[in-house]
Parts: sequence; C-alpha cells; structure tokens
Amino acid sequence: MRFSISLLAALTSFVVGCASPAQVPVPDGVIATLPEPISNNAIALVGDTLYAFSGLHAGKSWADVTADAYACDLAGGTCRTIAPLPDGLGRLAANAATLGGKVYIFGGYSVAEDGAEKSTPEVWVFDPKAETYARAPDMPVPVDDAVVLKFADRYLLLISGWHDTDNVADVQVLDTHENRWFAATAFPGAPVFGHAGAISGDRLLICGGVKVVPPIAPQKRRSFVLSSSCWAGKISENAQEITWSKAGAAAPGAAYRRAAITLPGGDFLFYGGALNPYNYDGVGYDGVPSAPLARMDIARLGDAGQVHWQQDHAPAGMDYRGGVYWRGALITIGGMDDNQIVMDAVRAIPLPPHQ
Repeated sequence: MRFSISLLAALTSFVVGCASPAQVPVPDGVIATLPEPISNNAIALVGDTLYAFSGLHAGKSWADVTADAYACDLAGGTCRTIAPLPDGLGRLAANAATLGGKVYIFGGYSVAEDGAEKSTPEVWVFDPKAETYARAPDMPVPVDDAVVLKFADRYLLLISGWHDTDNVADVQVLDTHENRWFAATAFPGAPVFGHAGAISGDRLLICGGVKVVPPIAPQKRRSFVLSSSCWAGKISENAQEITWSKAGAAAPGAAYRRAAITLPGGDFLFYGGALNPYNYDGVGYDGVPSAPLARMDIARLGDAGQVHWQQDHAPAGMDYRGGVYWRGALITIGGMDDNQIVMDAVRAIPLPPHQ
C-alpha cells in the first residue's frame, strides 16, 4: 500500500509536532548566521545556546583579531552579539569548555601590528544567566591552540599547546572546586599546537596538531610539521595521573585545527581541519593556501588501546578550536571554507551511524 504525498506529509508533520525538541531531527546545513564572520574562536554549548568568544574577522589581518563574543540560539536559529571579553584584548586560538553551567575561556594569543605574538594567561568565566564575566586564576604556563577537556564535573585539563615561542608538553589542570591549578602527567608525544581531542568518562583521545622541527643547519629556520599521531589516555580519579598510549601511527584523525567531540556512545569524532599547517590567515607556512578536509573521522577505543576508525564525507571546513554535539549533529560556528574565506555560518552536520 502506498501513501499519497499529501497524506505522508501530514503524517510527517504530526510526528514532528508531537516529538520532544531533543527528538526533532536537525536539518543538514546552515541553521543560523552570525552577525559577522568569525574564525579560530573558542566555543561552548550551554543548553540550546552556543557561545563563541574572540577569534579572527573576515579581513584576516592583525587588526581583525577580536575580543568579540556571540550567542546563538540553536533551536530558534538566531545569533546575537554579547559583551566581549572584559579586557578588550583581541586573541586567537583560545579554548572554551562548559562546566557547572558556566563557560571557562582559556588563553589565546594576541597579534601586534608588527606581527609579534604573545600567549595570554587569562582565564575568564562567563555566566550565561547574567551574561557577565569573572576572573579565574591565570594559567601557570599561558598557552594557546591547546586542547581543553572536562573531567568528573570538576577538573578542566589543558593539554599541550603553544607558549610564546614554542610548544609545551604540559598538562595543566584547573580544579574548579578549589580554584587552583596543578600539573598532571605530561603529554608523551612531540608537543603540538592546533591539535584536537575529546574525552569520554576517564578516557581521552588527542590527535594531530603541529610539531616544531629544529633547523637542519645553523643558518636555516625551524619548520612546522603536521603530527600524524594520536594518543589515548586514561585519567586517574584525582586527575593528577594520565596513563598514555600511542593510538596507532599515521592516524586518520590527525590534522590541524579540527573540531572534535564525544558522541553519546563514547566514540570520538574529528571533523574538518587541514593537512597543511598554516598561519592564522589560512596560508600555509610553506606559502601554499591550505585546503580544508571534507570529511569526518570517528574513532572507537578498544579495551587494549586499539582504535577502530570510520571515515565519512562531510562539508569542507577548517580553522576550528572546538565543536559541539547537539540533537544528533555536529555543530560548528564560523571557521574557514575551501577558499580560506572566514564564514558567518552556524552549521549542522547530522552524524552517520557508527559501524
């Protein structure tokens, strides 16, 4: 028996109308538009609202590095400007995470007119209800282009990243209950910046980023090379110790400035990014404009540390410092397209089933 088109449409409308908001499928594509394009920004989700802080506007020059901030109602499909970071200092490559209903915004780096870059130590705590900022203790080692992960609804881990002139292997932990920092087991691989990572329970996965290779001769300059490695970690209850293991060589999840999220079943998803490391304008350190990957890689960690990868096509995109999971989809905000153009789109990418 075949339903008529009109009857099928009516039934579909009835089902969607009766579904709870969390069950309504997210449309594939642009679901909201920012007041202006932004890239390399710190993002975090609170309920149905996605927040974005700092980053790079469309001109992609030092003067386009901003402290601006935005709030996007994903369910309503609207975005608005909110108060910028309190110090007004434009910064790139900051990181953000939600804990206890508040958003913690870490570091980043400023860019001067002469091109000088400086890692910033500040940690801002944004209260979405009042839309106000408070100050948390500064990072012991200021980093940008790091990975921030939430653990046990108490700890926020900053893993590796760039500090002023070089990468660091530090894993810095903010105890939000005691409002203090301490050091955890250092990152075991080559220190990196622009890597991606996610956490599920007490297990985490860190992939990609850029490592620094010393010059081959005194008169030569050092180079920036993509790391092809992924590292899995298991965290102790007090977050002081991490047991690390290498999760395969030349891992599919390895790229530069990808979005990474944890899926409901505990798998890890890595999206977009680039294989050619680049400066903040999207042009590679080798002078070649970088092209974003049009794919997502989903990783499942086995009990013995082995990783099973599934690869799926996705819209091209790069220059992310985070992503979020919302109603069965990966949500990105801003970023760069395949022409290194800064985007103003809030995009939903419905996720495929993992095999």
